[in-house]
Amino acid sequence: MRVTWSGGGNLSFRLDPEDEITGKASDEYPIKLAINSCSVGGVPDDAHPDLFAVAAWTIVAPWTRRRILFDRAVSAELAQVLHEGWGVEAGPVGAEPRRAGARLAISYSGGADSVAAATMYPDAPFVHFRRVAHSRVPNRWPHYRSDVLAKLAAKTGRELSTVTSDLEYTLAEPRPGYPEHHAVAAGALLLADQLDLGGLGFGYELGSRWLGGGRYLWRFTPDNPMWSPHGRWGRLFAAAGLHIVLPVGGVSEAVTMRLALNSPMKAQVRWCLRGTDGPCRTCGKCLYKELIQAAVERRPLDTPITADRPQARKYLKKPPYGGQEMIQYGLARVPGIENTLFGPVLDYFDVSEESTNWLEHCYPPALDEIPPEWRAEAAAFVDANAGLMSEDEVRRVESWGD
Repeated sequence: MRVTWSGGGNLSFRLDPEDEITGKASDEYPIKLAINSCSVGGVPDDAHPDLFAVAAWTIVAPWTRRRILFDRAVSAELAQVLHEGWGVEAGPVGAEPRRAGARLAISYSGGADSVAAATMYPDAPFVHFRRVAHSRVPNRWPHYRSDVLAKLAAKTGRELSTVTSDLEYTLAEPRPGYPEHHAVAAGALLLADQLDLGGLGFGYELGSRWLGGGRYLWRFTPDNPMWSPHGRWGRLFAAAGLHIVLPVGGVSEAVTMRLALNSPMKAQVRWCLRGTDGPCRTCGKCLYKELIQAAVERRPLDTPITADRPQARKYLKKPPYGGQEMIQYGLARVPGIENTLFGPVLDYFDVSEESTNWLEHCYPPALDEIPPEWRAEAAAFVDANAGLMSEDEVRRVESWGD
């Protein structure tokens, strides 16, 4: 793979003979390449070369097999992490390592988890990634309203840098999206010098970090390849002087939902971008988040989705489910849940409020993963708003999926 950054944040890349059009992201999900160019707007042209290298790698990693040749020299430390983590030879080598900045920024997506992370660090600036149209690829997902979220981000009152990018259109299949989850940070990486950043906070919570949430695993994953600081992505970002920070990595989506709905940014919370005046209420994500919100607010489920709709289909099958811990949490707390589309799921679990109370507290090792510069603030916030898990609750996390 050969990659070239030109002025204005334009990236082009050329595959080597051994590279593949259909590759896999870090969570083993298959993705097919559509086009070999994209752009990242609103960023300077003079960022450290390691930052350009990591930003490029978040985009091209799934299709690269043996080597990557950048258009500028990178540090030996960064090249070593790429070799150790992915088995690729990176070059040319010759730059001095980047020194980490002093500030923590929040990669702001507008969802409850992101807002909760932002609430923990009220002085942290936001970097918001906004999808824009690609000049050479038609938009096959026009219902995704990134413009709505950009307007909401501007209303938060926080220091805000909005990065525009069409990098999601590098994917032909399954649909426009990030080649790697970390590609959402491409703009923040290129802004890191300008903003004096040493850490980038993401809204990934307990399920995503520790319980194998998402599309790849459903078990306790202390060595999560994408979000653990000692994993290959964590080490790669650290080598570029921009640590991955998970402020809410130890708490569940129930806690992040509660924090977001009680935050000064409550009006800007938006986990679905299919609607213009609010969440669409008809997609699978809206159904899942409605279950969590109803559980937090101790009220009946309010959704137009019925059991015969495709969005409910997976809950008519046997588990495991993505976000299964939160399904159990909702089953135990939503009044009248037995009379909803989730009613049949009760047959698979023996749940109660007592058996799901561990999801109200913070898993202590998650705080230890936050770099020292920002750990005390996180710990104080957690102590005031959630509290730490007991030893028995810690065992619930560490036996998840057994």
